[in-house]
Amino acid sequence: MSALTYPEVGATRLDPLPDGYHHLRHRARIGHGRADFAAAGAAVTEWRMHRATGARAQASAARAEAGVQVRVSLGVGPLRLAAHCQVVWATYEDHRIGFAYGTEARHPERGEESFVVELADDGTVWFAVTAFSRPATWYTRLAGPLVPLAQRWYARRLGTTLRRLLADGRRVRS
Repeated sequence: MSALTYPEVGATRLDPLPDGYHHLRHRARIGHGRADFAAAGAAVTEWRMHRATGARAQASAARAEAGVQVRVSLGVGPLRLAAHCQVVWATYEDHRIGFAYGTEARHPERGEESFVVELADDGTVWFAVTAFSRPATWYTRLAGPLVPLAQRWYARRLGTTLRRLLADGRRVRS
């Protein structure tokens, strides 16, 4: 296991998020019912959600568990940006499935991000991204306010992608 680059390991699991970081909270309704919940949870924890956005996700295990190494990269050719992370917690509960990863030394940011699917009492399936981060490299410091905008865009894209994956799965099941 590599060393994480921030001291507040696991802070995305509970509020409040730590001070001194940019905070991101995004929540999207993605489906309804136990079948959508199970399918979304599997897509999130088996890296399919990330891959379906066009990102490359390479992990040391097929499923998210604490200690799994993950490398997510976006872009093309020499403009590909890689983010090295480690899963710091994972949950597989009856109404909540997801995980969080934290940044390692070669990540352009410092912090943590969680991806969680929840099944509400009324059967609504929600997807939530919670993160705290700050720049760790000269180029993310130089990008300034563009980085939080890109993070928010990517969180919304993940929710949209997960909703599409569920719709595609429903067509296959019917």
